[in-house]
Amino acid sequence: MSETVNKKTEKMGFEAEVSRLLHMMVHSVYSDREIFLRELVSNASDACDKLRYGVLTDASLKTDGNDFGIAIVADAEAKTITVSDNGIGMNRDDLIANLGTIARSGTANFVDQLTGDSKKDVQLIGQFGVGFYSVFMVAGDVSVTTRKAGEDTAWRWVSKGEGSYEIEEASKEHQGTEIVLHIKDDAAEFLEQHRLSNIVTTYSDHIEVPITLAIKGKEEADAEAKIVNEGSAIWARPKSDITDEQYTEFYRHVGHAFDEPVHRLHYKVEGMQEYTVLLYVPTQKPMDLFDPARKNRVKLYVKKVFISDDSADILPGWLRFMRGVVDSQDLPLNVSREMLQNNPVVSRMSKAITKKVLGEFEKMAEKEAAKFENIWAEFGGVIKEGIYEDFERRDQILKLSRFKSTSAEGWTTLADYVSRMKDKQDKIYYITGTDEEALKRSPQLEGFKARGIEVLLLADAVDDFWLQMVPDFEGKGFASITRGTSDLDDIAGVEKRVEEQAPEGELTTLITLMKEVLGDKVSDVRASNRLTDTSSCLVASDTGMDMAMERMLKAHNQLDAVTAKVLEINPSHGLIRKLAKKAGEKGAMDTLADPVWLVLDQAKILEGDALDDAAAFARRLSAAMEAGLA
Repeated sequence: MSETVNKKTEKMGFEAEVSRLLHMMVHSVYSDREIFLRELVSNASDACDKLRYGVLTDASLKTDGNDFGIAIVADAEAKTITVSDNGIGMNRDDLIANLGTIARSGTANFVDQLTGDSKKDVQLIGQFGVGFYSVFMVAGDVSVTTRKAGEDTAWRWVSKGEGSYEIEEASKEHQGTEIVLHIKDDAAEFLEQHRLSNIVTTYSDHIEVPITLAIKGKEEADAEAKIVNEGSAIWARPKSDITDEQYTEFYRHVGHAFDEPVHRLHYKVEGMQEYTVLLYVPTQKPMDLFDPARKNRVKLYVKKVFISDDSADILPGWLRFMRGVVDSQDLPLNVSREMLQNNPVVSRMSKAITKKVLGEFEKMAEKEAAKFENIWAEFGGVIKEGIYEDFERRDQILKLSRFKSTSAEGWTTLADYVSRMKDKQDKIYYITGTDEEALKRSPQLEGFKARGIEVLLLADAVDDFWLQMVPDFEGKGFASITRGTSDLDDIAGVEKRVEEQAPEGELTTLITLMKEVLGDKVSDVRASNRLTDTSSCLVASDTGMDMAMERMLKAHNQLDAVTAKVLEINPSHGLIRKLAKKAGEKGAMDTLADPVWLVLDQAKILEGDALDDAAAFARRLSAAMEAGLA
């Protein structure tokens, strides 16, 4: 047991997002309150795994001389539950980082998604890896006393889950962590032996570290600490001996998740190499999926001994959404993280596992299309990173990839797109952006839709990058419909839309006038054959960067300024015809200046670009409306 020493107590506030989360926890919006114990046991197991690995690779670390273990003690009279372990422990900085903040990108987005709906919010909490805070569903006061392995000072963290916490020095004989929960009156059921035993058996039976349970203030038989988990590595057991429920609970443990996996892959390799693989595909995106660190969350074991939980060498970054374990029989137990890099055993294992996963996806795409499309809807944006990162598997990933388009219902493949191409169409047309619905409304699509030419709608951030690396698919080059001139009229088998257009001479005069008025705000002004309903649009030049890519680089401060765009005008649009008719009149440069600027501003608005001068736009629009009402 721990004892607080007479040292100064620091009182600190939780970061805002944690306070909002804790408020929901404290007010018990969740029905599955028993998950608090699963989270504590899972964290304790991880702590033991980390120290067991640490003593193999760091001579300064040592254990307390006892076998690793997790102890749960319930005191019915004191109304407390104590969960302790002799794992790696924490120091002051660890406590602040792990229990005072949500130290991951996307925090605000995560909290904004909390709805108060029990089922949905529990899943979000698990995805974000903040399961520790679930203790406040059952406890009014929580204290954490801990001592980090290799350090002499112990620390105590205390909180009521109401916006602040306290940290002070404490005394603790050995390394590890002890968590004491003061149970709320409406959570008294969790002080009962059979209830706690059932939770451990249900959620944590697979954990190899022995979990003991004792009940104070009850019968002597219950007061004696007893091991309540089976403690066998689930991945090492025959598949026929594992139930679906056991597979699911192990997924939730290893992935710190609350959802159910949509797919699992469990197999053993024997021969020149020997290893076991148990991998899961989550149903929903983990909240840290797009964290810049892009860490792999598959745990590496050697002969059932934990080695690493974020090794980038086991699976490539574009499969980082997968959860599970890989257990090797060939690596040395004292292998360090540095030794894992460029290790030939790890390299061969990773290559084989990646091949297996891709093969599994291909088989699923063929035989269980709906299931694969659900996976693609969640993780396709990550898998496509492999198109530009993994040259060896580029073609395989490209064939597997699914896309939305203007012609297909649901998802389509590039092969299916090519099969629907028009005669003499030699390009795969696409448009990129950040929102699929916005792309569907893009004016650049109008001419393609009118002629029945299919366009891919690419709304993932990664699309702009892989397109730079892939020149073609089956000999058909990729072409952005927002860059360069359109070759729609050259494609056979499509009807050209014939409408009344501004006379060529008048149109030429208007284009000359518009160039003069707009100056360097545009790189060119020209007639468009890609517009049917909209008066104007902006496109990049033939040699310029695609507009979506340019906006993204600018937003991430990787580009100082955007380049001027080409303004295309629709000769068939009523506004353009009227402007063209007036362009040759005396004084047209002055009378048409404001309408010309409005044409450009409209095009910018449609692209979602900021206006150069919002005040001037408002003035011009008011003047145009006033003239129209005269």
